[in-house]
Amino acid sequence: MNALIPFPNISPEIFSITVFGFELALRWYALAYIAGILIGWRLVVMTVKTSRLWVNNQPVMTPTQIEDLLTWVILGVIFGGRLGYVLFYQPSYYLQNPSEILYVWQGGMAFHGGLLGVIVAGLVFTTRYKIPKLSAADVMALGVPPGLLLGRLANFINAELW
Repeated sequence: MNALIPFPNISPEIFSITVFGFELALRWYALAYIAGILIGWRLVVMTVKTSRLWVNNQPVMTPTQIEDLLTWVILGVIFGGRLGYVLFYQPSYYLQNPSEILYVWQGGMAFHGGLLGVIVAGLVFTTRYKIPKLSAADVMALGVPPGLLLGRLANFINAELW
């Protein structure tokens, strides 16, 4: 069936280079993750630094704590997203090939797994540093929209959204 509006044929790979016999490629999806995390982090830090937005001009977290939280969030996105894909979409394949669970570069991340990973990371972080959980969740939610937008654009480029 012919589409009235042709779907653009964009390569999922931006560029690749070979270093010491290994091909390293930058893909739109990876760029979306990197840019989404950096933009989200910047938005959250700017918001925390704007004291008039907070009760008694006292933000729930400091910019330093946000930077520490960022490490936890990145781990939650990567491990949660990958484990979500493995468990929700192809559990029988990965039970037979468990070493391939770590092959993130071959594709396979799930948004809902990443969300669960970030929730777990946020709970661990806020418990460890005695930060009010719901207030921290409000702050963390500010960083989500840029990542969602860029991730959906990368899905479009990869022809995953029809």
